[in-house]
Amino acid sequence: MAVVFPFSAIVGQDEMKQALLLCAVDPRIGGVLVLGDRGTGKSTAVRALAAMLPPMRAVVGCPYGCDPAAAALCPSCRERIAAQESAVRSPGKRGRSPQGALESALVRVPVVDLPLGATEDRVVGALDLERALTKGEKAFEPGLLGRANRGFLYIDEVNLLEDHLVDVLLDVAASGENVVERDGISIRHPARFVLIGSGNPEEGELRPQLLDRFGLSVEVRTPTELKARVEVVRRRDAFERDPISFCQQWRRAEAKLRRQLETARQQLDAVTVPDSALEQSARLCMALGTDGLRGELTLLRSARALAALVGAREVAASHLQRIAVSALRHRLRRNPLDESGSDVRIERALTEVFV
Repeated sequence: MAVVFPFSAIVGQDEMKQALLLCAVDPRIGGVLVLGDRGTGKSTAVRALAAMLPPMRAVVGCPYGCDPAAAALCPSCRERIAAQESAVRSPGKRGRSPQGALESALVRVPVVDLPLGATEDRVVGALDLERALTKGEKAFEPGLLGRANRGFLYIDEVNLLEDHLVDVLLDVAASGENVVERDGISIRHPARFVLIGSGNPEEGELRPQLLDRFGLSVEVRTPTELKARVEVVRRRDAFERDPISFCQQWRRAEAKLRRQLETARQQLDAVTVPDSALEQSARLCMALGTDGLRGELTLLRSARALAALVGAREVAASHLQRIAVSALRHRLRRNPLDESGSDVRIERALTEVFV
């Protein structure tokens, strides 16, 4: 198993790290779009977060990593349940419950890369040609979307993704389910994942429909302070020379952050959102002229996750202010009469709303 750079050892990039942590607390936020310079730790942060997360319980042998306690299971798990219940059922006795019929184990949270040159068959899945040719059976071979279920789907240079793949991602992101009907196969399977996209805005813009699907948008820049640049190089060099020893040095910090995440997940539903916070969210989005209500929903979910992460029992104005820029910067309309950037416009609106 490859050794991953520790999340706690990443220097700076606080906005990116906060956004990733919040999506780990509550995946319903909708993922993170990371825009900025190359070589600033975007992919490193995603893999480091997934490696730090506590293992998830999954059905043994399931290609989608189904949760054995979930109400909705993939076709493969349902077939196994039906076969096992049929085998153990006898007259006058009830079959075992679905949860009891499936063997499960703890596995690492998956991180799946979607390369720009991937074909649609590789992304959504297709006919298993080997089984078709050798056994004459029609079987489905899951694609990248199936492998990413309950984990992270990472797309580097997402702004350069081909339109037909963008359409697929939009459908799956909206439904949490991948539907494949081709080659005589009709199948639907769960495909719920945290979508992480990165790119350089100078190389092309993202389609508005996909841009709106990202819950949070963050900007990363190459460090400009000498001390920060030196520390980044020092830590990376130490990790590459002796990754085991380096990870041992950060073991306690990683364990502390892991416990913090676990507690936040457990307490998330107990965090209350007062009407005042909802009104402030709505007033902020109205002041900025955001389209639809996805901005308010993202603000609500992100602020609640942030409150849970810091141990608060109620969403406060400070939580909304801390997450507002990340939640709204990619939802603003372009104003030809206002040359200021999105961040400046949001900060100005925050000053007006939170008086």
